[in-house]
Amino acid sequence: MNLNPLLQALDLQEDAARTLADDLRIQIGALQSRLGEAELRLEHLAITRTTITGLADRIPARTVDPAGGLELPEHPDYPRILAVFNDTDGPLRARDICQALDFELLPKHVERTRAKMKRLVTIGILTEAEPGTFSKKQ
Repeated sequence: MNLNPLLQALDLQEDAARTLADDLRIQIGALQSRLGEAELRLEHLAITRTTITGLADRIPARTVDPAGGLELPEHPDYPRILAVFNDTDGPLRARDICQALDFELLPKHVERTRAKMKRLVTIGILTEAEPGTFSKKQ
């Protein structure tokens, strides 16, 4: 029995499989590079969000709009904080708000939230009956 044709067919299949494997390795390398770039971009965006959120507390609040109604400070957390108060009947502490908003219960998050709640007291949206205990103004 002559094995040469069979071995030649096997060689052709091995070459094709090797070529495919090489092409896939090149594609994987390119995808890993793109993934690294995307992860770096996400990291930069997270840093930017943290920086902006930290600076937003320093921006003066606009307390009254031209129609005479109360206006929230320009920060995405304020409407979220008020939404928690709208869903709750009793007074809340900054820690309660952090839990409801899925913030990590780190001191920096609790203190930022407390500062935002105090700002809402200043502009007349919340009241602070006892130190650290806030409720929505009736």
